[in-house]
Amino acid sequence: MTSGTQHSAPPSHAHPLKPASRLHQRLGAAGMILLGMLASGGASAQSVYVSSEKDHKVHVLDANGKLQSSIDVCQRPRDMKPSADGSRIYVVCGDSNQIGVIDRAAGKLVDKIPVADSPEIMALSPDGKTIYVSIEDESVLAAYDLASRKTLFKVRTGGEPEGVLVMPDGKTAYVTSEDANVVHVIDLAARKIVKDIKAGQRPRRFALSPDGQELWVSNELSASVSVIDTASRSVKATLKFAIDGMRANDITPVGVVLTRDGRTAWVSLGRANHVAEVDVASRQVRRTVLAGKRAWGLALSPDESTLYVTNGLSDDMTLIDTGVGKAIRTVPAGRVPHTPLVLR
Repeated sequence: MTSGTQHSAPPSHAHPLKPASRLHQRLGAAGMILLGMLASGGASAQSVYVSSEKDHKVHVLDANGKLQSSIDVCQRPRDMKPSADGSRIYVVCGDSNQIGVIDRAAGKLVDKIPVADSPEIMALSPDGKTIYVSIEDESVLAAYDLASRKTLFKVRTGGEPEGVLVMPDGKTAYVTSEDANVVHVIDLAARKIVKDIKAGQRPRRFALSPDGQELWVSNELSASVSVIDTASRSVKATLKFAIDGMRANDITPVGVVLTRDGRTAWVSLGRANHVAEVDVASRQVRRTVLAGKRAWGLALSPDESTLYVTNGLSDDMTLIDTGVGKAIRTVPAGRVPHTPLVLR
């Protein structure tokens, strides 16, 4: 699948102003000031958390990418997930074998939950009581009770498990194995693998469609995404990425995120330094946008107008206007930024 329009390097200036609407014209100067205040308040209420593997911190930025604070956490923070009420953030720390717990109001780490060696990615159960973590060194999916901090069980997987996704009903987990090139389907009640789905080479991360019918899986070394039908638990489509003038082995998809309406998927292309905007219905790339070096983690703003892209080899984060498909600025994001998490 050939990519769409390519864009030049992301500018560092602020987002261009859009033409005033008829409503703005009718409101006049006073109304415009009020709208500006409301917009500013909404933006300030939004925080972008970025885990920095080499800083051992989670950096807190505002909606425009301006650094607000930095939180010391455990060693090599990577994946992050919020608690159900949004008051806490759980962060996987790969080198200290812990799940750090950040209190958002206090702006600091308040707890560390011990886990097995080299944790990678995690998912919370729908009731928020259990955390599921892929453990690379042991090749298992491990389940931990958050209240007691005890290990509930482990399920053996293929080598180098990474991506973890728990279905909304809490009954099934999907886990990628980078070595085995499969997606494991795990029955969480039975605590065992019930099916292996062949994916591309080195499958990494997941995104679930809003209706729960499709599971998108990035295949880092196949320059592709596999689309799994969750009913039949089989691959229904494979999307290949290509960029003019670039070798296929430099296109390494990792991050995937879908919009709430299920019409658009964004895929980070790793060493290709781009992200791709994909039309879900046609399985075609609408366009690609240049980000930083090794575009990796992805997160959408609450209104989905901005895509935040962490760039692991250029130590920064690119903000993309999703409406026009252009980078609007790139900002420092710590050393080896891994995961962006956007919360109100």
